[in-house]
Amino acid sequence: MTTPLSQDLRRRIVRAVEKGSSIRQAAAHSEVSSSAAVKLMRRLRETGSVTPERIGGHRRAVLEPHQDLLRALVEGGSGITLAEIQAELRARGIEVQALSTIHLMFKRMGLTQKN
Repeated sequence: MTTPLSQDLRRRIVRAVEKGSSIRQAAAHSEVSSSAAVKLMRRLRETGSVTPERIGGHRRAVLEPHQDLLRALVEGGSGITLAEIQAELRARGIEVQALSTIHLMFKRMGLTQKN
């Protein structure tokens, strides 16, 4: 996992750009990628701050809003497979790429396919 640039390094890049250096020159001088420096300067323009955003965090389950539908599918179709559930969701306009996504949602809901 990547780590954000240090605050000191961020300030040095900003100072160099403010003194007239191009963003890419400041990046090369500080030995960071041009992309990182460009994004840093864009962040400074947009927010007025050079502090990094939080990295990571909790993502809500993709299927969380569809718990009632999933429960109905499991309770209504005896012996329904994950692939059949995926096809049913797709038919209703809910795209789920991996069967594990459905399985993990069932686990969160405390359901098994044998309920």
